[in-house]
Amino acid sequence: MDNGFFKNIEKKTGVNMKDIFDLANSLQNANFKDEKTVRGVIRRVSQIANKPVSKEMEDQIVRSIINDGKQLDFNTIANMMNKK
Repeated sequence: MDNGFFKNIEKKTGVNMKDIFDLANSLQNANFKDEKTVRGVIRRVSQIANKPVSKEMEDQIVRSIINDGKQLDFNTIANMMNKK
């Protein structure tokens, strides 16, 4: 993909693509059964998206991933963050 494509995404979303790529790279070998790792990822995604996550919501996402075996991906976290 060319650089212009990513610049357009950055402009529309306000999200820095370097941050997204750095996060994606850090997830490759992460242990998603480890609560500390999962919490760190949730906080990082929240920071990148500039969308605060309450302690209660963070706990719910962590339980969902660790206990229920949900996959950890941007859509899962975004969907949970958007639920009221």
